Order: sequence, then structure tokens, then C-alpha cells
Amino acid sequence: MKTIVIIPARYKSSRFPGKPLVKLLGKIMIQWVAELSARAVGKDNVYVATDDTKIQSEVIELGYQVVMTSDQCLTGTDRLAEVAQKVDADIYINVQGDEPLVDPEDILKVVEAKMRHPNDVINGYAVIGANEDPASVNIPKVVFTEDKRLIYMSRQALPGFKEAKNAPQTYYKQVCIYAFNRAELLAYGSFGRKSTLEHSEDIEIIRFLEWEQTIRLVQTRPGSLAVDIPEDVPMVEAALKEVWGE
Repeated sequence: MKTIVIIPARYKSSRFPGKPLVKLLGKIMIQWVAELSARAVGKDNVYVATDDTKIQSEVIELGYQVVMTSDQCLTGTDRLAEVAQKVDADIYINVQGDEPLVDPEDILKVVEAKMRHPNDVINGYAVIGANEDPASVNIPKVVFTEDKRLIYMSRQALPGFKEAKNAPQTYYKQVCIYAFNRAELLAYGSFGRKSTLEHSEDIEIIRFLEWEQTIRLVQTRPGSLAVDIPEDVPMVEAALKEVWGE
């Protein structure tokens, strides 16, 4: 089966314009993500999907493939849907361009889960770390069934509790590695708008959930950190130094 990784990269992020090109320990963020993705699926199977020529130029110089997408994409998954119209594969893996600590082994775990459950959308999740705040709206929290099917995802701290003694001991967050087949992506892209809850939460995977599409979660290693806002950069650089000793 042909598996490709697509990294959606938008320059005009509302919270952090130019985010894919921010330098982390002297290397642009999109390069960190592309190199780690290549360890999982091979460099020839890594694509960057963007609507920005500056990102396009940087990625081509790094030797990775670029698919230019429209500037009307509502989400990164809509951007993947445009790629699916142009590039044929069996499994499409979305690795967010703001996840420079993504573990190649976790990408492979998501691929394997998609092979076992070809009709389910696959998404990663992890324990929220001690240095992260479950109440932060920048961290989507997940709740799921005992067999790891997603119940809901929210920017609010989930699960809630009525009495302090019943507060959860552990919170879990979304890790932005997804697996889709082509039909799932084309259906997503053809919807043409954000679904109701997706619009409120600003979490793109919820669009599938509102269609009653099964979303199966795969646990990834803890410690993954995303760059959502400029203030995240020092923390992510510190984590990169710890992992790579740079």
C-alpha cells in the first residue's frame, strides 16, 4: 500500500504569521517536520501542501515535494483534500507543520492503525504533560471510549467534574497526526464549510465526528509539543535540545 505524508503549511496563521518558517535551533520548523516524517515513510513520500510561494521555495530548496493548494482552504485537512485530488495514494497521513517534535515511530503507529481499521479515521493522542495546562484553549483535549474511539474533543478541559474529588487524574490531548483514505478526504473537502461544532471549537477533526464517522485514537509518546503562538518557541527549542542534544 502506498502511504504518503502531507504537511499542510500556511503562512498566514492568525495566531502566528509565518510560523512554518520560524527558526528553531537554526533550522526552519517545516524542515524539522519534513525530516522526521521522511524517517517514517521515506523522503520521496513526503509532500508539503501550501498556498505560499515563500514556503514553496524553501521546501524545494530542501529537496522535498510541494503541492500548491488554494488560499481558500478552511483547514489543513481541506488542504489535504486538494492534494488527494492530485496525488494518488492508499493512505494519506497528515502531520501538522507545527509539530517539530513528532516521533517517526508514532507516524508508523498511525499508519499501522489505519491498515487495521481502513474505514476509520485515525488520530494520535497523548498524556498532557506536567508543563502544560489542561485549561489552555491552545490544547485540544480528547475523551474516548475504552476501545479508543473518540467521543469528543474540545478546547475546554475534558472530562468535566461536579465535585473536586471526582476530578480526572490524567488529561489527554490531541496529537496532530491523522490517517485518512482518499474517499474520506474527498468527502471532507467537498463539504464546503466548517460543521457547526467544528466552527465553535475550531478543531477540524470534529467535522468527521459530526458525520458519525468513527475516529479511532492511537496513543503516542508523551512530550510532543506544538508551536501555536510565538511564546511557544523557547519551550519547544528547549525540548528539541533535550531530544537532540543540540
